[in-house]
Amino acid sequence: MNIKTERLEITRFTMDMAQAVHLNSLDDDNRAFNPDEVFETLEIAEDTVGFLMSVYENGDGPLVYPVLLTDGTNVGYVQAVPMDDGTWEIGYHIGKAYTGKGYASEAVKAFLPVIMEKLGITEMLGICVAENKASIKVLENAGFVKEFEGLGIYQDEERHICKYRYTAR
Repeated sequence: MNIKTERLEITRFTMDMAQAVHLNSLDDDNRAFNPDEVFETLEIAEDTVGFLMSVYENGDGPLVYPVLLTDGTNVGYVQAVPMDDGTWEIGYHIGKAYTGKGYASEAVKAFLPVIMEKLGITEMLGICVAENKASIKVLENAGFVKEFEGLGIYQDEERHICKYRYTAR
């Protein structure tokens, strides 16, 4: 995968990205909203990057791609995650040092048509905790439509969530 926008590049992971993955994962928002995506040590990040790279070949897991600035700085990731019911969910994270610049919205908008074509799907879900206003803004900016708000399971806990759907046009 190699998607370029005016400010970003979405590509495949390489092992030399593990340090950035580790550092980008440690912010308070990630801890609050995606605790399973916090990599406390470089070694854990290296193991995770190795696993994610293996998924490119075997297809058994989430399809996660780093988001880089045009100068090569790793600012986060965007992903398509298979759900148990056969649907797919979008995921994304931009490290705290790089938030508030529209990178997540730009990455998701560029990623959706490419990954949906690759997967042969016409719909993508977006699910987030209702208090995660930044994530809601990203989904809405990318054309997702809210279908549900209320109690639901998120990160193996019952939480107040929002569920969105994107339909390819």
